[in-house]
Amino acid sequence: MKKFMLFLFFGCSGFAQSEYPQDYFKNPLDITLVLSGTFGELRSSHFHAGLDIKTQQREGLKVYSAAEGYVSRIKISHFGYGKALYITHPNGYTTVYGHLQRLSDRLEAYIKECQYDKESFEVEVFPNSEELPVKSNEIIAFSGNTGGSGGPHLHFEIRDNQERPINPMLFGIDIKDSRAPFVSAVYAYPKDDAALINGKNERVPLRLIPQTNGSYEVEKITASGNIGFGITSYDKQDLAPNNNGVSNIQTFFNGNKSLEVDFKRFSFDESKHIKRYIDYGYFKSKRSRIQKLFIEKNNPLTLFKDAYDNGYIHIEDSTASVFKIRIRDYKGKETWVNIPIAGKNETLESLPYDAMQEKSLVYSNRSTTLKSNNITVNFFENTLYDDALIDFRVSSDTLHLHEDSIPLQKNFYINYDLSHYKDEHLDKLFIARLYGYYKKPSYVYTKRKGKVLSAGSKIFGTYTLAMDTVAPSIKPLNFQDKKWLSKYRYLKVKIEDELSGISKYRATVNGKWILMEYDYKTNTLVHDFNDNVIKDTKNELKIIVTDNVGNSSTFEAIFFRK
Repeated sequence: MKKFMLFLFFGCSGFAQSEYPQDYFKNPLDITLVLSGTFGELRSSHFHAGLDIKTQQREGLKVYSAAEGYVSRIKISHFGYGKALYITHPNGYTTVYGHLQRLSDRLEAYIKECQYDKESFEVEVFPNSEELPVKSNEIIAFSGNTGGSGGPHLHFEIRDNQERPINPMLFGIDIKDSRAPFVSAVYAYPKDDAALINGKNERVPLRLIPQTNGSYEVEKITASGNIGFGITSYDKQDLAPNNNGVSNIQTFFNGNKSLEVDFKRFSFDESKHIKRYIDYGYFKSKRSRIQKLFIEKNNPLTLFKDAYDNGYIHIEDSTASVFKIRIRDYKGKETWVNIPIAGKNETLESLPYDAMQEKSLVYSNRSTTLKSNNITVNFFENTLYDDALIDFRVSSDTLHLHEDSIPLQKNFYINYDLSHYKDEHLDKLFIARLYGYYKKPSYVYTKRKGKVLSAGSKIFGTYTLAMDTVAPSIKPLNFQDKKWLSKYRYLKVKIEDELSGISKYRATVNGKWILMEYDYKTNTLVHDFNDNVIKDTKNELKIIVTDNVGNSSTFEAIFFRK
C-alpha cells in the first residue's frame, strides 16, 4: 500500500469552515445520525472531544471507516474509550472510533494475537502504514458500550496531525437540528472586592425573562466597578431530547465585542482546564455548569478569541449600559440575552466575620506544605489556580482538607507517617477518600516507602487511612465445576472487592494464559471460546484476582469441551 504523506494544513490563525474538506469523510454508521453528545460539550473533567452517536440503545451495529487510510493505533482498556480504533487518512487527519464492542474479524484477529502475546487484555499498539490498510466505507468494528461509556453509543472523533480533536461537523457530518440554543440561567460576577452587583460583592443570579421571539431579557441590574457574566446554556437536536453543548458564544458591551468562546478545536492538554472555565464550586454543589464569560488568571484555554480586557466590563456611576450575549449552535441558529445595567455606586453591607486564623493559606505560585501530627500535605507550584484559604484539620488518622469546591490544576500529595503502626499491618493499609452521605472509603492510588504512605489527588475532601485484609471474591456465573461446556460460546465469572478494589487478574486453562475481558461496570470476566485456544476435552481453569493492597483469591474448576 502506498505510504501516506501528512500535510501540514494548519497555520496559527483561525479557519473558515470551507477550509475543511466537506465530502471526504462519510458517516461511520448506516443509520440516521442522532447525538447524545456534541463536540466541545462540557463534561465533569474535560471538554468532549467528539460526537457521541446513539446506536438505538443497542450494541453490535456495523461501524464503517469514514474514509480510506490505515489503522494507526488500537487501544484496548478497561476505562476511557474502552475498545478504540484509530485510522489515519492520506490528508493527515485521523478518525477515532470508541466504546466498540469488538473489531472486524481481520482487526480482531490482529489485536487478539497482540493480547495473547502480551498476556494482557489491556494493550495499545501502533501498526505501521503497511500493516492494516482500510478502504473507505469498510466495516471496521461493531458498536458497543465498553470503557467509561454510560450506555451503548459510538464515540467518533476527527483529529488533526497534531492530535487535536476538531468538530466533525466542520467536515460535513450532518445532524438534523432546527432548534436554536436555550438559556436556563445567567449570573453576574464581581472581578474584585471593589465591584458590586445589586449591592453585593458575590456571584448574583439574574432574573431571565423569555421573549416571544426566542431571545431573553434580564431584569435591569445595578453595578459598579469591574464585573463579568456567566451563562448556563444548551442546544437540542431535532431527533433527541438530550441537552447538548453549544458551538459558539460571543459577548458585546455597548455594541463592542468583548469576548468569544469558539468550540471548534482544542488540545487534550488544555481540556483539563474546564475546571477553570466553569464555576467549579457551583457545579460541585448544584450539579449545573455555569460557563464564565471572562478569563481569570492561569486560564490557558485556546477556546477564547477577541477578548477585550479578558471579557470583563467596567461600570461607572450614573451610566446606562447594555451587555449582550449571543449563543450559537453549529447550524448557525442563535439566541440572544440582553442585560441592561445601571451604574450605581453603593456601600457594601458588612460581611460576617471569617475566622481566617482557623484556615491555612495555600499559594498558587509557590510550594506550600501543611503538617499536623503524622500527616503532611504538599502543594507544589501551580497546583491551585488562585491562592486559597482552606480548612486543614487532622483528627487521629483522618485528614479534613477543605471541601471539593476549589478547582485544582494538578495533584497535591498526602503523606502518612506510619511509625505507630505494627509492621505486619503496613502492607494492608491504604489512603482512602471518604465520599457520599455514608462517607464510604474510596481507594486512592497509594505508594509506601519504608513507613511513609503517600497518595496524590486533585480533589479536596476528607481522607483517611483504611485497612483491607479481605481478599476479592470470585464466582462462576454460567457454569459449575465439572460441567460440560461444549455448546457454550462464553465462560463468565464475577469478581468483586469491597474495599480497596480490583488491581489485576490472571486466568489460565491447563497452565496456559487465556484472554478474559474485564467489564468493571458489571464486575465480570468473560472468555470467548471462539478464540480457539482451548483444545483439550478436560480443562483445568485457574483464576487469580488481586486487590490494590495485595490480597489475592484463587478460583479453580474443571470443565469439559469437545
